[in-house]
Amino acid sequence: MSASDWQKSSYCGEGESCIHIAHAAVDHTVRLTESGDPAGVILSATPHAFAALLDAVKENHA
Repeated sequence: MSASDWQKSSYCGEGESCIHIAHAAVDHTVRLTESGDPAGVILSATPHAFAALLDAVKENHA
């Protein structure tokens, strides 16, 4: 994945120490990294599993 494939979280402050997300067309997964470095992928999930993760985070954040 190139650097242009990664999108910075809208909740990110200044700098690069935030969450970036990308869609991997090769295996149709959603990938997360804590910086703009594509080699630093820390989570890879199916779109369905990622949606469930977001729902859980939103539920526990309210």
